[in-house]
Amino acid sequence: MPSLKDLRTRIRSVQSTKKITAAMKVVAASRLKKAQDAAESARPYAQRMERMLGSLAASLIGQPHAPALLGGTGKDQTVLLIVATSDRGLAGGFNATILRDARRQIRALQAEGKTVKIVTIGRKGRDSLRRDHNRLVLESFVEIGRKGVTYPEAKMIAESIIARFEKGEFDVARIVFNTFKSAMTQIVTTRQLVPFTPPDAAIGGGTSVSYDFEPEEAEILAELLPMNIIVQIFTVLLENTASEQGSRMTAMDNATRNAGRMIDRLTLNYNRTRQAYITKELIEIISGADAL
Repeated sequence: MPSLKDLRTRIRSVQSTKKITAAMKVVAASRLKKAQDAAESARPYAQRMERMLGSLAASLIGQPHAPALLGGTGKDQTVLLIVATSDRGLAGGFNATILRDARRQIRALQAEGKTVKIVTIGRKGRDSLRRDHNRLVLESFVEIGRKGVTYPEAKMIAESIIARFEKGEFDVARIVFNTFKSAMTQIVTTRQLVPFTPPDAAIGGGTSVSYDFEPEEAEILAELLPMNIIVQIFTVLLENTASEQGSRMTAMDNATRNAGRMIDRLTLNYNRTRQAYITKELIEIISGADAL
């Protein structure tokens, strides 16, 4: 049976932990609103840009003069998997779900005989994947969005990916991240960045109206496709930030509740142990008095 001192020490320790988790919950909740607004505001722009590019690209798909980011290399043997996680932990299953899906995709691609290369965004993804797939990791970006996600950060990542594509290091690039749905729900999503894949509405919806472009569609796409990759990565970073804060707020709320229940159990155990010691001492006193 633990001593009263041990129980008091344990109760104080759990109380300190409860204060920390409660504070982290409040901080995450305050950051969540701003991150959620930013993610939801960016979605319409990214979707409209994707549809606009899709309508432009519809007539150029499969053409020899199509831009490289649209036509690709003509094969899909080498896949670049961009895994977007966070730099910090204590966010529930936020990072674990992304990494689990990324590992599943790596195994599936390798089983098909494809070559997999990895770029990580976030310290948690870098550290985890380097333990299992160190030779596959080409580059890692950390401290992204530490003071808020910015467009230059997304541009830096996109330019690195485009440069690797132009060097012929991969055929297809996909990014794995969490789409924010609510504070309690984040959906693991995989989005293809290279080559550009027009949305179904742009391919099948169609319109009979014919347009003349100046300059030609290929020239417009050559300028806009790199910008689209930047916008898509920027949107991914915003979605991830909102998902991280939502997951952290939920995890810290659960941790605070669990700490409260543990304190109640420890306090009950402390009171019972204390009462047992008092009863024992009374019995000893009474027994001594009877002996006299």
